[in-house]
Amino acid sequence: MADHSKITDQLVETFVRNINTGKWQVGKKIPSENQLTAALGVSRTSVRYAIQYLVALGVLESQHGRGTFLLESSVDLDAFSRGRITPKDCSDIEAVLEFRFAVESECAYLAAKNRNDELPGRLEKELNLMKKNINNQANFVKHDIRFHMILAKASGNSLLEKSLVTVFSETRENHEQMNTLFGYEDGIYYHTEILKAVNNRDAVKAYQEMQEHMLHAIERLQKSIVRSE
Repeated sequence: MADHSKITDQLVETFVRNINTGKWQVGKKIPSENQLTAALGVSRTSVRYAIQYLVALGVLESQHGRGTFLLESSVDLDAFSRGRITPKDCSDIEAVLEFRFAVESECAYLAAKNRNDELPGRLEKELNLMKKNINNQANFVKHDIRFHMILAKASGNSLLEKSLVTVFSETRENHEQMNTLFGYEDGIYYHTEILKAVNNRDAVKAYQEMQEHMLHAIERLQKSIVRSE
């Protein structure tokens, strides 16, 4: 995991160099994940995390169905890093869940309130892939995260979306650990209920289901800590 994190950091530095030297132009689409993976000889996952990190900083913007576009002509990573969320900040799983309780409940509310005709289908696709990958932890977690990120983007609030992207990126080493603790049933159940609420444009219900989802996770985490003591 440490090697994977190091590769991602190196990719971020490479992308920033492309920006600062003018190789990537403001307003233009950067190479696709597949193109970057082939050109740099790294995994697509590492490329995706590096892109998500720069999206969270407001340097890049991912547009569904179009690609990722450059927003800034120069980047000072040192200035960004002084105030950014770090892996150390995210090392406490309970703190991460408390953060998600606050942020994701609002994301679900706004996504349901503002939903377009495309949103339920995109969420349902990720939910079906979660069901398909029960007992395949890595894939289950991948589609679980995508479900939550689709909701965050659909909220229409870039601050909510970017903060969540950053936290998911910094906690990638803990995702499978949390799945081991919480299992598959909770994710399937709550995602199904949230999807129903979004489909019905019931913002209050979407908010409540996401809150319950996160609260249940926090309670299970606390019980597991008590049992281990």
